[in-house]
Amino acid sequence: MIKDTIRIIVAGPRGRMGSEALQLIDRTAHFDLVAAIDRKNGGKRISDIDGLPSSDAVIYEDAKACLNEVKADVLIDLTIPETGYKHMKLAIEHGVRPVVGTSGFTEEQVKELENLSEEKGVGAIIAPNFAIGAVLMMQFAKQAAKYFPTVEIIEKHHDQKLDAPSGTAVKTAQLIQEVREPAKQGHPDEKETITGARGADVDGMRIHSVRLPGLVAHQEVIFGAPGEQFTVKHDSFNRASFMSGVELAVERVMKMDILAYGLENILE
Repeated sequence: MIKDTIRIIVAGPRGRMGSEALQLIDRTAHFDLVAAIDRKNGGKRISDIDGLPSSDAVIYEDAKACLNEVKADVLIDLTIPETGYKHMKLAIEHGVRPVVGTSGFTEEQVKELENLSEEKGVGAIIAPNFAIGAVLMMQFAKQAAKYFPTVEIIEKHHDQKLDAPSGTAVKTAQLIQEVREPAKQGHPDEKETITGARGADVDGMRIHSVRLPGLVAHQEVIFGAPGEQFTVKHDSFNRASFMSGVELAVERVMKMDILAYGLENILE
């Protein structure tokens, strides 16, 4: 079956995730890179940048100009929270479906984008993590929390990541909150002798963030009960691990008219 061509704009093409997305588009027959948005190199073509695929797609520094001038179906944004939020609003307003892998959006921003997406009838996806295994890890953690309500989350990422905790850790905690009653964990008289030693507190759950060079994206959710421990763990060893989720999101968003927050919402 021949699939219809999907015209794609990529924001952040020189980034580690953005360059992986360019490779994905280059090897996917029904994906067509029509433009890129970058904070520099405006007017150049993708093929002019060392290390990027051979493509005649033009680079824009102004996202609004790009969306005004280029006919596109999907915007893939793999930048930073502030930029991703702005690009997402612009894309929806221009009738372009955004697929955003930037974590760090606030609840208020997500709600605003949900309302805008519904108002315009333009599908959109925010995925705190595009790795299919990470999405399954979050779902398994939610199931486990029904039986193991005492839980801590440890997430580990490279030292250039801007937000802490990660969007995946926040999403995991939100899913667990749906099935777990708020409860303080640890000794009732517990005291931090160094502030922050016990991590962030979400309804009594603790989230710990590790930032070190050499890491990519890793998370474990540890459940404890008398006499036993249960751990759900996922590791991404390179950024190619996220591309199967990006490909799935691009294809699914074409059939959507509302925003989905979390890749689990588009898995069959």
